[in-house]
Amino acid sequence: MASTEHKVSGHEKIETSNFLMIALVLATVVLGGAVEIVPLFFQRSTTEAVAGLKPYTPLQLAGRDIYIREGCYNCHSQMIRPFRSETLRYGHYSTAGEFVYDHPFQWGSKRTGPDLHRVGGKYSDEWHRIHLNNPRDLVPESNMPAYSWLAKAKLDPTELAPKMRALRIVGVPYQDAEIAAAAEEVKDHSELDAVIAYLQVLGTAVK
Repeated sequence: MASTEHKVSGHEKIETSNFLMIALVLATVVLGGAVEIVPLFFQRSTTEAVAGLKPYTPLQLAGRDIYIREGCYNCHSQMIRPFRSETLRYGHYSTAGEFVYDHPFQWGSKRTGPDLHRVGGKYSDEWHRIHLNNPRDLVPESNMPAYSWLAKAKLDPTELAPKMRALRIVGVPYQDAEIAAAAEEVKDHSELDAVIAYLQVLGTAVK
């Protein structure tokens, strides 16, 4: 009499064994992840700065910190998407290489106000000064709050060198001479001066 016992092999063996299935799935995920992720550690092009990009000056860096402190990112994105409707209004779309010295970068999609990534050089310093003091003096329909106190608040020169040393640890190429001169560069400047300096450099690395 012929045996009717079914011999389990191939895919059926894998599919009927919970342990074997889990082990092979994990092995596949680990191998696939390694193939995708490991090369990125050696591929400089993924984090390479665009040509002409420079680290923020001490005054610009102070202005960026104030921009974040005041929550400007809650209403203004810094990310122009590669759509015709956006590039016609704001300019060249944003690229990752423009933000390699930003920690953290200010990408986003919240636009109660316009995107600011290409605002650098679009308006004069005096325009920004009036606008930040009271936006409705220039844009009557604006719902942006006024930041009149920025003109009266002075920067603390001692804060810049520690910030620049910390940023150098994460890859921003500040030189010792730049760090040593930071306090003198921001001396007697107001927070308003700093924010304007920051706004005027946004997006200027790409022509």
